Amino acid sequence: MEYRIVFHPRAEAELEQLYEDIAERASPTIAWNFILGIKDHCLGLSTFPLRGTERIEIMPGLRIIGYRRAVSIAFAIENQQVLILGIFYASRNITPELLEERR
Repeated sequence: MEYRIVFHPRAEAELEQLYEDIAERASPTIAWNFILGIKDHCLGLSTFPLRGTERIEIMPGLRIIGYRRAVSIAFAIENQQVLILGIFYASRNITPELLEERR
């Protein structure tokens, strides 16, 4: 079974901000490749979504996976889809308040 991957608008905005930050410090090419890697990692959840660590103390159904030890991807599985709730860079503390309006 394949799951549909859906990016929450806030997750999309976080990807855009991450691109801008990396492009400014490194280069647009490096930033673009990094963002594509994150998106590919997320799309890989379509075939096996039960990865990462369950974090029910933050939000019921929340799971978190890492990407290159620099990014945490917060997501939840609902019906036949994986909802990417947030893309957090540099060990940002993921709290219930941060994800409150994303579900």
